[in-house]
Amino acid sequence: MKRSLPLILTGILFCYTAFAQTAPPTDIGTIQQNLKKLNVLGSVLYIAAHPDDENTRLLAYLAQEKHYRTGYLSLTRGDGGQNLIGTEQGELLGLTRTQELLAARRIDGAEQFFSRVNDFGFSKTPEETLKFWDKDKVLGDMVWVIRQFRPDVMICRFPTTGEGGHGNHTASAILAQEAFSAAADPKKYPEQLKYVQVWQAKRLLWNTFNFGNTNTTSPDQFKINVGGYNSLLGKGYGEIAAESRSSHKTQGFGSAKQRGDAFEYFKTILGDAPKTDLMDGVTTTWARVPKGEALTAEINAISKNFSSDAPQASVPALVALLNKVDLTIGTDKALQTVRLTATAAADYEYWHKQKTKELKDLIAACAGLWFEAYAKEPSYALGEKIEIVAQIYTPNTLPVSALEINPGNGILRKVTTPHGLILESNKLTSYTFVDKEAPVADKITQPYWMESPHGIGAYKINDDLKVGNPENPDAPKVTYTFTIAGKEISYDRKLVYKYTDPARGEVYQPLVIAPPVTADIQNKVYIYNNIQTQTVQVKLKSFTNTSGSISLKPVEGWKISPAKIDFTGKKKGDEWSVAFSVTPANGKTNTAVLEAVVSANGQTSSLGLQQIRYQHIPTITLFPPAQAKLVNLDIKTEGKRIGYIAGAGDLVPEALQQVGYEVHVLSENEVLNTDLSGYDAIVTGVRAYNVNERLSYEQPKLLEYVKNGGVLVVQYNNNNGLVTQQLGPYPFRVVNERVTNEDAPVTIFDATNPVLNYPNKITADDFKGWVQERSVYMVNNIDPLYKAPLQMNDPGQSAQNGSLIVADYGKGRYVYTSLVFFRELPAGVPGAYRLFINLLSKPKK
Repeated sequence: MKRSLPLILTGILFCYTAFAQTAPPTDIGTIQQNLKKLNVLGSVLYIAAHPDDENTRLLAYLAQEKHYRTGYLSLTRGDGGQNLIGTEQGELLGLTRTQELLAARRIDGAEQFFSRVNDFGFSKTPEETLKFWDKDKVLGDMVWVIRQFRPDVMICRFPTTGEGGHGNHTASAILAQEAFSAAADPKKYPEQLKYVQVWQAKRLLWNTFNFGNTNTTSPDQFKINVGGYNSLLGKGYGEIAAESRSSHKTQGFGSAKQRGDAFEYFKTILGDAPKTDLMDGVTTTWARVPKGEALTAEINAISKNFSSDAPQASVPALVALLNKVDLTIGTDKALQTVRLTATAAADYEYWHKQKTKELKDLIAACAGLWFEAYAKEPSYALGEKIEIVAQIYTPNTLPVSALEINPGNGILRKVTTPHGLILESNKLTSYTFVDKEAPVADKITQPYWMESPHGIGAYKINDDLKVGNPENPDAPKVTYTFTIAGKEISYDRKLVYKYTDPARGEVYQPLVIAPPVTADIQNKVYIYNNIQTQTVQVKLKSFTNTSGSISLKPVEGWKISPAKIDFTGKKKGDEWSVAFSVTPANGKTNTAVLEAVVSANGQTSSLGLQQIRYQHIPTITLFPPAQAKLVNLDIKTEGKRIGYIAGAGDLVPEALQQVGYEVHVLSENEVLNTDLSGYDAIVTGVRAYNVNERLSYEQPKLLEYVKNGGVLVVQYNNNNGLVTQQLGPYPFRVVNERVTNEDAPVTIFDATNPVLNYPNKITADDFKGWVQERSVYMVNNIDPLYKAPLQMNDPGQSAQNGSLIVADYGKGRYVYTSLVFFRELPAGVPGAYRLFINLLSKPKK
């Protein structure tokens, strides 16, 4: 009997496996869990708006206790959230939170999906949310995921009635209700039916909650005790949930492990209400599949005979079962033996696909079969050959009669012997593909949702078939095909880069395919307040041996010199910088986009290089546009030296340096033990009083600095978790109130206040062009000794004055502001610069 082992490099959907390794877990507990799952044919899809909205305890229970196929559809990637561990904002934060979600799913056992919509920040109403989101597009994305995933039960985290607090939350529930029905309607999104079939879930439930002061549960609601213990995993679902939720590190959601009974409550929104079980009315056994009942006995026999001391002994029976699954529900002939509606036939195919994959993974796990492929280098340029190492290992002797390896370009390496090929027990077999055998890097590894510029509310997806995927579905992978007990079985593995770190040990990272040369303009924003020339540094990196040139595109109203800079003889990995002079053509207010263009190896590109590195997630590499913003504005500055106390992470220090300030990040020792009078102003970073517990000890010294004539500007803090309640010299209270509309009208309530007049005159025009929002975590109960010069409100709400308060204290000035300068300054918003400079500048008497 012929046995073959071909290896092919192509593109597929990402699998949901731990990034610390390329192969799924093969421990005995996981094998036994997956044996139990073989007998379960049911699925549940959980739906909410953001990363960290999901109920991780419920997901863990459904996936690992009930063994349902369980998914979480997060409509956004969390782009508008906060970041407690770094400076990434917007889409960069969304990339980070995507990986945090994938890490959470690897722990709780669910799968992860997304729509194309962007988290543009906090909104108060679903109407505001849907004003930014293209409702038809996001609904279509949800229908697409539902038709692919085919959930028996859908669950939303939030209600349609607003108790979720966030407009995005409420919108996710409204859309879930519409998607529940639309997915079953062939007239809705008919273009999808080329690839999927309509699907009607049995019911849509709302997972009611008791958060803070909001309790939406009631004794008459259907409930499930999800607080059980899984002896195979050695953990309860409250413990698994805490580990999963603690993956959301950017949001500061580290959670304590919980043990014991824990009830989840549900309210039926659409479909039949469950009475005794979440899956009431749904067949979740092999009886779901015509002629499938006989498979239950086969699986039970395999489970009963399974030996944890010799899992490989179950391989023949698992292969035989795989053959029977194919014959029962996996062939056209099998379909012809039963009369099915189109929907039932699609369900037939769906469960064949799911159970075949589960069986294949079990066969490899029981055989102890390990295999992976990795690139010899961390990155390659477009057009380069990728040198690949493919490895195979088994602790048990595995005979095969032939070996075929195809790296994807049609060239085969074959090994054939008269007596068969033996993969020896406990021996690692390696194959390397170089030169003409190696595949060519033909597409950069840019996240698919960031391939094109996008608006505020949604990413532009060039290929709708990719929607739903958490990562690129066409990323490089390697397919291994074994013939085991006469059955040809194929497996996919990501093509990654592997290296050894002295502190962390063996580390896997995504393979990077890049443009030949990337160009990064040093600053994202260049602020001019006169016609003086600024030097624009551009950092280049070569991903291959190359020569070429770099230039800045001409911009109307600006002078750029030189026109072009050539480079020659650059080697792979070289990094160097070039400098251009950029000058406003005149003193008129002007905003423009500066773009770098690289010509190298016959290719032209305008892409930079950005990497996000945290140890809790894989390194994220992307190639943003090689652009910067030029802003020529009428601005006056006062003072020179700024002390900065770091908070949760922001880019305000860099923004201040752009307008000529010297910014020094102060340590605790410097605050407590040095003379602060040399600083014209001291600024605390966003949420500093939430994340820096030492500020409670530094606060008296900071207030003393103000009293002696200094200026202290405190940026916003969350009302929960303050390290001290005495944020200022006089009382006020931080509350969870916001103005989320970035175009909300601003009333200058105290036009004579110095912060609105010196050194820049602030008018209503300075609040034009703001991004994402106005103000977060405002203040109330404000002591009369503070002045509140601004009022603002979202449409339909009363005016609030808690976005900016100012007080004279001793000889100095104290400022607390919840205005979102941390978003506006990096975005180059002129009015935000003018106002922030005023906050730093106390007129000399």
